[in-house]
Amino acid sequence: MRAKTVFSCNECGAQSSKWTGQCAECGAWNSLLESRPESAGLSKHRYAGYAAPEPVSRLDTVELDSVTRIQSGSSELDRVFGGGLVPGSVILLGGDPGIGKSTLLLQSMAEISTRVEALYVTGEESTQQVAMRARRLGLGAVKLKLLAETGLERIVGAAIKERPRVLVVDSIQTLYTESLQSAPGSVAQVRETAAQLVRFAKQTATVVILVGHVTKEGTLAGPRVLEHMVDTVLYFEGETTSSFRVIRSMKNRFGAVNEVGVFAMLDNGLKAVANPSAMFINRNHADTPGSVTMVTQEGTRPLLVEVQALVDKSALANPRRLTVGLDASRLSMLLAVLHRHAEFALYDQDVFVSVAGGVRVLEPAADLAICLAIVSSLTDRAVPRDTVVFGEVGLSGEVRPVQRGVDRLREALKLGFTRAIVPPANVARQVPEKISVTAANDIAAAVDCAFQSRSGR
Repeated sequence: MRAKTVFSCNECGAQSSKWTGQCAECGAWNSLLESRPESAGLSKHRYAGYAAPEPVSRLDTVELDSVTRIQSGSSELDRVFGGGLVPGSVILLGGDPGIGKSTLLLQSMAEISTRVEALYVTGEESTQQVAMRARRLGLGAVKLKLLAETGLERIVGAAIKERPRVLVVDSIQTLYTESLQSAPGSVAQVRETAAQLVRFAKQTATVVILVGHVTKEGTLAGPRVLEHMVDTVLYFEGETTSSFRVIRSMKNRFGAVNEVGVFAMLDNGLKAVANPSAMFINRNHADTPGSVTMVTQEGTRPLLVEVQALVDKSALANPRRLTVGLDASRLSMLLAVLHRHAEFALYDQDVFVSVAGGVRVLEPAADLAICLAIVSSLTDRAVPRDTVVFGEVGLSGEVRPVQRGVDRLREALKLGFTRAIVPPANVARQVPEKISVTAANDIAAAVDCAFQSRSGR
């Protein structure tokens, strides 16, 4: 007799008795995978360290103990964590294959193991392969404990015996629990193994770091509910052809969201970049048309990046509009604003806009820099290289304020910029000296400030 099967959505975990092209719960297409149903009588507390639940208490009677964060040994990684690892927290680290997730965690765990007990669980490599990578990275003799295992019950048992302060599982897609019959990596296995590890972390105050694979669509493999179960979600970004990597915090219960850490991939592993602004801009070249420097805000850190634009006569009926590292949906809107409120017609021009260095800038503060870079390329006039800009552009052509304007100006001053074009509301009394700040009420005024003349439209 053929065993009964169900179809589970790989995005939201919803189940269906038959396969359909679209999930009825979340609307995802081609996300239903065949699996066996789980027994209804399975206990929800399958973990040897399970303790009785605490009694109900009032919020004002809860005693707060001072929590000492565990330092990872990397200033950039601690910045993304919010100042260090919080005991009992669960962290999910995702990224493309080969981006450097295992390298970064091995380096950090080797440093952590010099101060506290640490356990590195690998489900994709043997202990010999991990040791070879550690030797290549020049980690030398460290006290880091290794375990090559994919069975959840044996991993939890080893963790109870060793009592590590920090536990790394690389990766969550390779784990399985004996209480389920589905294959490792399935929706049910990923969800149940992660849930048990979360319970283990909370009951033992152990920091658990889970490594997750990223699909070709750029999302974490496995059910989306995994992101809601953990305390912190980090994405490791960067091009494999570039030596720079960026860790971005997408969710953090113990720190700032959208915080970034910048690393450089060298022969001996990943190294933190202390001043990423100097890395993403090029101050050595002369004034170049189509290039504008802006100050973006990534979490609590202001970051200087170079926005580049290329405008060229189009031979197509529908001119191309392409962006790299920017919000593509805003480009068409900004082109319409330039046409209506600044008299720059671009309906017959191909427009290409990108951020140099492989950085992603999705905040509206990039609007003004995009507009000025496009005008600069169209008119073949350069914005002076000692000028930085930031500001959101509205549909009526006004330049709207952005958050943390003073911090952005201070960061620009550190790198030698002496002139800034900003929204009027960002001109505050605390503006740093030695930098000339010009307020632009609308996009036409910003063009005048950048080029000192409207001639040549």
